[in-house]
Amino acid sequence: MSIRHGLLALLSQGPRYGYQLRADFESSTGATWPLNIGQVYSTLSRLERDEMVTRVGADEEGRFVYRITPAGEADVRAWFATPVARADRPRDELAIKLAMAVTTPGVDVREVVQTQRTATLRGLQDLTRLKADAPRAPGDPAERAWLLVLESMIFQAEAEVRWLDHCEAFVVREQTSATPPAPAPAPAPAEQPKESRR
Repeated sequence: MSIRHGLLALLSQGPRYGYQLRADFESSTGATWPLNIGQVYSTLSRLERDEMVTRVGADEEGRFVYRITPAGEADVRAWFATPVARADRPRDELAIKLAMAVTTPGVDVREVVQTQRTATLRGLQDLTRLKADAPRAPGDPAERAWLLVLESMIFQAEAEVRWLDHCEAFVVREQTSATPPAPAPAPAPAEQPKESRR
């Protein structure tokens, strides 16, 4: 998540001070990505340096209020118009963990997959329960935003479970093809005919 662009998007709705930005950001994302107030102010400082926002004074309590500039408006519009590339997303720790498990001797990859699947399914149940219990307030932009974020998390969890199923099947297939077939049992020696006595 681009904190920079998230703050610019909020400022495009009107001037705000740092704590307002943090609260509105967390409200819009359902507190999925909590922000440290230090992150907010350091980002505002960089945005001000880059002439994307400007300080327009302070409110009655002495808090600096920021307003987006035309350059900031253009930047946030470009952000909304540009798709997010897979390469721009953080590394997938789970994919890295499973890749390492497959190549590390002595690691039971199926156990790693099972442990993750259990945790992901538990998380999916929690998210589904959250969605079922979510208040419905048609027309409330914050509610719609939270629902979209929640559904994104549900779809990601469902996709992760499917991928883990694929990983387990892949590992089983690889182990089966790598295991040499057991040698066929040796044929029993033929019984010798007994010599007849004369």
